[in-house]
Amino acid sequence: MLNLLLMVFGRRRSDSDEDLMERFRDGDARAFDELLARHERPVFTFIYRFVHDRELANDLMQETFLRVIKGAPGYSRKAKFTTWLYTIARNQSIDALRRAKYRRAVSLDATPAGDPDGQPLIEKVAGDGEDGHVRTDAGEVRHRIEDAIARLSNEQREVFVMRELMRMPFKEIADVVGIPENTVKSRMRYALENLRLALADYASDLPGAVDPVPARNRV
Repeated sequence: MLNLLLMVFGRRRSDSDEDLMERFRDGDARAFDELLARHERPVFTFIYRFVHDRELANDLMQETFLRVIKGAPGYSRKAKFTTWLYTIARNQSIDALRRAKYRRAVSLDATPAGDPDGQPLIEKVAGDGEDGHVRTDAGEVRHRIEDAIARLSNEQREVFVMRELMRMPFKEIADVVGIPENTVKSRMRYALENLRLALADYASDLPGAVDPVPARNRV
């Protein structure tokens, strides 16, 4: 009996995302809880890099998982679960940006009332050292990196985030974005070039190989 329990629970701990989604589709609510625990934070991070607004990113993240729930009855293993999940998250983000752009365009005819977008909130990180100077330096570095990523074109930024933060293979990124894999690799290369130019002081710490070459913000 003990061996049977170990086998069952051991198998469930190693269930793939696709296994969990099929279990959820078939009525196992705990399977969705596991999917949420695995992907809630990375999906939020991915969306936040698009919209630069934590409250909006949280709303879009919740909407993304609501769409997963709504899509569960028709789910089948046609693609990786993460490909489907990040495609939903990406579409939610793009739609939100379009709505925001439209609102900004309309507001040009209105009486100005300050900055409607505000400044993006940057997560604070403490340095590893004990003195305040090191912590301040760490915060400054983090701010520069965040700013450099934010200044990438949308096309470059989404590829960079999926590759470096989500650790997604180029093929899966291509499936999410809907472009050829070679185009994904090209955008990643230009993103790294632009980041090296913006972060010349720390270029040696960035992923990739060569010295910075002007990329002229190509996509």
